[in-house]
Amino acid sequence: MDLARLGTPIGPMVRVHGGYANRMYRLDTDQGSFAVKELNLLDRRRPYRAADVFGFERAAFAAGIPMPEPIAADGRTLVHRWVEGERVPEAPVPEAYAFEVGEILARIHALDVAWTDVPAEEPPSWDWPELAERATATGQPWAGELASRVGTFLAIARFVEACERPGPAVVTHRDIQPWNLLSRAGRPVVLDWELSGVLDLSGELGSTALSLAKGPGFDDVRPAVFRSVLDGYVAGGAALPPWGPSWFVYLVGGWLGHTRWNILRCLAGVEAGTGPDLALSHEAVRGGVRGLPVLFGRLPQLQQLLGPPQH
Repeated sequence: MDLARLGTPIGPMVRVHGGYANRMYRLDTDQGSFAVKELNLLDRRRPYRAADVFGFERAAFAAGIPMPEPIAADGRTLVHRWVEGERVPEAPVPEAYAFEVGEILARIHALDVAWTDVPAEEPPSWDWPELAERATATGQPWAGELASRVGTFLAIARFVEACERPGPAVVTHRDIQPWNLLSRAGRPVVLDWELSGVLDLSGELGSTALSLAKGPGFDDVRPAVFRSVLDGYVAGGAALPPWGPSWFVYLVGGWLGHTRWNILRCLAGVEAGTGPDLALSHEAVRGGVRGLPVLFGRLPQLQQLLGPPQH
């Protein structure tokens, strides 16, 4: 992408570290500040639909969704207007913040945006025994933990494959998590739209509400925060889907696929030119190997603690 259209630089483009999928830079020019995201095309888990996502973002921005202004996009690079704000920690958010996120979701789902050629959902992988063997053979620091949990990861894969999704399917952000949000004057700003697409509504609501209601683990889950997301969704004029395991299957399946993807990057043992740094991939693997079995084991408790929502 030709970045000259963004104006004359007033300093070098600076890498902003911490992305779990792509690489981002800040560019300051005489026309303002911009977030320039270099997409990882080396080993994406699913094709990136640049035209569809950019059109969806433009519709959302035009509708007043609090988000960075989308400036330009091609198959390799995304450009947005830079937005200042406070990072949202991985901790239960205030109930008012959660309520507004629910309202934002309702507004996103009400957008009249077509999505062409909806792909089938990514199926879970079953190669966890082989991955554990390769991790042990190559001396990965988390190999023993993975090997001891292979049976659990296979059970998680069975759950993801068998769980029914009741619908409806919506065109949505698909990844509203603390690390994809800012707080500006105490109100949410939604970042990182590149995973946008079609998703079962219950999976979107459950993933978003649970991520905003908990800390780094699952010992501090705040039902009031979870329900505030749903209250905001209903207040935004939308209806809740049937309550059940499907509310958590997208979160579980996404984390499972993300963990496996990072395992493969660690097994390769080289710093790739795009995507997360190798050290960040090791961190993601450790988090998944330890956290996913805990989440999976607590799903029955979470369903009792958090629902069924009453509206």
